[in-house]
Amino acid sequence: MIHDNVFTTGLAGQEVAVVGARTSGRAAARLAASRGGRVRLLEKKEGTLTGEQQESLREAGIELCFGEHRPEDFQRAELIVVSPGIPVQGLQPMLPRHSWIVSELEFASWFVQEPIIAVTGTNGKTTTVKLIQHVFAHAGKPSFLGGNVGTPLAEHVLSAGRAEVLVLEVSSFQLQNTIRFHPHVSVFLNFSANHLDYHLDMREYLLAKLKIFANQTGDDLAVLPPELLGLVREEMTIPSRVLELRPGSGAHACEGLYGWHNQVNMEAAVLCAQAFGVSRDEAGRALRDFPAQAHRLQKVEERAGVLVVNDSKATTLEALRVALESFDRPVLLLAGGVFKGGDPASLRGLIQDKVRVLGLFGQGRDIFAPAWGEAVQSFWEPSLEKAVQHMWSLAKPGDVLLLSPATASFDLFANYQERGNCFIRAVKKLDVSAASGCAESLDAE
Repeated sequence: MIHDNVFTTGLAGQEVAVVGARTSGRAAARLAASRGGRVRLLEKKEGTLTGEQQESLREAGIELCFGEHRPEDFQRAELIVVSPGIPVQGLQPMLPRHSWIVSELEFASWFVQEPIIAVTGTNGKTTTVKLIQHVFAHAGKPSFLGGNVGTPLAEHVLSAGRAEVLVLEVSSFQLQNTIRFHPHVSVFLNFSANHLDYHLDMREYLLAKLKIFANQTGDDLAVLPPELLGLVREEMTIPSRVLELRPGSGAHACEGLYGWHNQVNMEAAVLCAQAFGVSRDEAGRALRDFPAQAHRLQKVEERAGVLVVNDSKATTLEALRVALESFDRPVLLLAGGVFKGGDPASLRGLIQDKVRVLGLFGQGRDIFAPAWGEAVQSFWEPSLEKAVQHMWSLAKPGDVLLLSPATASFDLFANYQERGNCFIRAVKKLDVSAASGCAESLDAE
């Protein structure tokens, strides 16, 4: 049994199984081995690790096991660390009754001393944690940014990095398998349908998110918008002080961030910075030069009067809704990919109001065409490149050409970054004169 002294004395010969050998799994395995654990790293696909990575892990004393997981892989394990996105339900029948099952986030948090700011929500997490770190940098406060974005927390512990505060993006996958994870400031930005291909239902998804507050005390701070308070309080009593996330009437100034949702993200960053001694005025000045974030309502260019925006990170219906509400110009919308759940019909009215042409590509046609196809002019192309070319032929000065797919990317691409980069390359290749009405605009110049 993993006893309480693990938090102070390490693992000292305990059997540890780490499931999943991607970045966070490798970091968790190394951390467990460095604290004296006898570590077995389980990975279904041997190709996940390069030969060099395998050699390095074995040199650290870590046993590598490839192939389908078996009960004997977990037989003696007292601690099981599960990588994000690996469903525990599928492992449960193989796990010893006496073992602790935790996420890499939970495990790594046992070995940190710095205060933690943790940010969750269906959308906006990455932008918000980057805003917080940006403000701290301007204020001269060293911080670590990681978790669900960038560097795993276990890697920070291994590197013995120094920071005044840890700024962590945390997902429902990471939170669901936490026990003692204790942020000093917890931010819950928003909540809508997502990851329903992983979670059993919306309530399970919500309960995973709410673990961000579970171990807080009266000395800590919970930041969330007023519209979420009722939903949260139906499930739990927040043990910390609650600060409502209400952007003021005066907008935060930042050219790189469009839309009301980014006003919410910036206000969250200001409130977090204030909790660590940065004044509102100082934080506001820092926000003004925050750079546009790749694949998150990223302005690509404005060509022949058409604003081109890459929002490939929009993998949910809620993210698409936020993107559409960010513009007061006619939208040429490109959407499609692997649908993650929700009710597309709920956006029909907004599509009708905001979108001039709907271009679908890849998977998603069977989901989106019935819901939106009759509301606006629409078409489908098998690839994103062809969809960009087709849409450009319909573009007019004043339009916004927006990639906001409302889906995961895994039908055509390895990840949303690859999808966004493909979009940018396709735009760069466009013949400006091929756009409807745009040749006349060039002549006028």
